[in-house]
Amino acid sequence: VQLVESGGGLVQAGGSLRLSCAASGDLFSIGSMGWYRQAPGKERVLVAAISGDGRTRYADSVMGRFTIARDNAKTLMSLQMNSLKPEDTAMYYCAAMRGTHINPIPGYDYWGQGTQVTVSS
Repeated sequence: VQLVESGGGLVQAGGSLRLSCAASGDLFSIGSMGWYRQAPGKERVLVAAISGDGRTRYADSVMGRFTIARDNAKTLMSLQMNSLKPEDTAMYYCAAMRGTHINPIPGYDYWGQGTQVTVSS
């Protein structure tokens, strides 16, 4: 499975960005998918996750501002980010797993290279 992110960039606080993740390869092996982010000097954390049947989970810090979605063909996942804050600045990674949970624990099998999101104050 290959994952390629796009859509990152520089935006002012209060603005919006939409990240996309294109999946290819053995799509039948993909269960849940998610977006992680890692800020400089900090650990990588789960931002949002979505299962194959549409269950979603969000980090408290993005609840109500970010929306995760995916298509039924498992080829595309997105993260709509609204009301962005400087603390959202990070490298954002698309991830996918063979499993079906959406808990914020290790278990993702496939990772993209990441896309940078920078929010200026």
